[in-house]
Amino acid sequence: MAEESYTERPLFGGAVSTSFPLRFQDVSDIRQVPDNQEAFVDPNRDESLIFELLEFKHDVHDNESATWFLQDLANEQDSEGCTLIEQSGVVEVPGLSFRNMPAIVTTAVGQMAVSKGRQGREAQNVVRVYLANIRLKEVGTDVVVTAYEPLVINPLSESASSVGAGLAVPALQSGLLSMSDVFKLAVSSFKVRDWNLFSPSA
Repeated sequence: MAEESYTERPLFGGAVSTSFPLRFQDVSDIRQVPDNQEAFVDPNRDESLIFELLEFKHDVHDNESATWFLQDLANEQDSEGCTLIEQSGVVEVPGLSFRNMPAIVTTAVGQMAVSKGRQGREAQNVVRVYLANIRLKEVGTDVVVTAYEPLVINPLSESASSVGAGLAVPALQSGLLSMSDVFKLAVSSFKVRDWNLFSPSA
């Protein structure tokens, strides 16, 4: 693993915390982010990390929830095909328990072609997407953690001006944590510090 400094970061007003490298900047300093979302970006690499709180999806089975959210993301971003690379089994996380009900975590990794912002399909970049679904059933919440790692930057993409077009330089080659490791760190260090975030009666 590359040597890169990271620190615990407060999310959602400090009700949640997790750890990831300092190079990821808070997107809300640049533009508005929805209240149910915390987003961070490394502008030099066009890598991003997003934490989202969603209403619990009762009709989605635990063993396929991460894959379901990955496909939903691909549809939402008008992606041209989403290739599933790997998916994990269901893991219980006793450290994330509410009223003795442990959280359940599944992960999925996919590859898709997506455009930045309002750019059209002609400007799509090829990205690897790491997604974890932390299911907090007792408080009716699906936490979705998504990490984006660009693999190929389209010359027409607005990203090309800041990070350059063509094959992206792997993070490890630059002495940085790989996006895969950033993702694992963020998910494994995810903690709920105030359960009232999810429900006033919690």
